[in-house]
Amino acid sequence: MNRISVNTAWCKGCGICAAFCPVKVFTQERDGTPVPEYQERCTGCKLCVLRCPDFAIQLEVSGDEPK
Repeated sequence: MNRISVNTAWCKGCGICAAFCPVKVFTQERDGTPVPEYQERCTGCKLCVLRCPDFAIQLEVSGDEPK
């Protein structure tokens, strides 16, 4: 399973990661901070990482997933 982590010290809660995630991995706190609540859905596309203006999201892609 892929692992997503959010550096809350860097995140400004803009919601871009949640908006661009095609499989809706993220939910958001009231202040907009993303929570990767459904990590099992993650396909490893890295759109959240690439679109984050604050470089606050890290994704560790598992190589053990069947294709």
